[in-house]
Amino acid sequence: MKHTLKYFFSFCLLLSLFFVQAQDATTKNSDRIETIVPKQIPATLYKEKDSIPPKMDRYGVRVGVDLYKLTRGLYDTNYKGIEFVGDYRLTKKYYLAAELGTENKTTEDTRLNTTSKGSYLKVGFDYNGYENWLNMENIISVGMRLGASTFNQQLNSYKIYNPNPYWGELPSITSNEKFNGLTASWIEVVAGVKAKVLNNFFLGFSVRLNTLVSNHKPATFDNLYIPGFNRTYNGNFGVGINYTLTYFVPIYKKKAIAKKKQ
Repeated sequence: MKHTLKYFFSFCLLLSLFFVQAQDATTKNSDRIETIVPKQIPATLYKEKDSIPPKMDRYGVRVGVDLYKLTRGLYDTNYKGIEFVGDYRLTKKYYLAAELGTENKTTEDTRLNTTSKGSYLKVGFDYNGYENWLNMENIISVGMRLGASTFNQQLNSYKIYNPNPYWGELPSITSNEKFNGLTASWIEVVAGVKAKVLNNFFLGFSVRLNTLVSNHKPATFDNLYIPGFNRTYNGNFGVGINYTLTYFVPIYKKKAIAKKKQ
């Protein structure tokens, strides 16, 4: 009996040593696997969400009317006219621009009284040199136009020049002679501003310096007023202004690219 207990305790000791070695081997193998294949961390923990949306520039067409020509007939009985204006945003800075209108203007000179009536078209571009903040869309621009007009002139009355006005000036002579099929073309340099006053509504003002390229005029007198070009003050040069109200029709948006600082 004594020998039997001795063998039994020896067998239990060997069995316990075997289990301890097997557990150590399993632990080492699991550590080796974790070293070879590290635990994957979800990529969403590293992804940072952009809380500030990018600035978007709107592109589209702006159409409207020249308020100066539209209201001028209210206080000037010798003038009737209307002009429609429009532009299209081609790039971030450049705009295609056009004006289309009609005018009827009676001009009184020292010896001539004439009425010019016709239509005109101007096409060109504007360059916006203003850097807007945030979602502002104001414009401070310079540009050019190529204008063309077709019109007629009516000679209402004229005075014959008297080099020796001893008995005073001669009376005016009524003519009412009409000259059709007259044309003119010119180049304009334009400087102006446009400011947003309401959602998609803009008020604008521009100054124009004109120079004639061609001028088909009657044989007996000069064109004192050309529709679209305005008054011919000094030969081929003229000036003009307009005061516009336009509405912007957005077509698409494009992400604004910030300028790199030098």
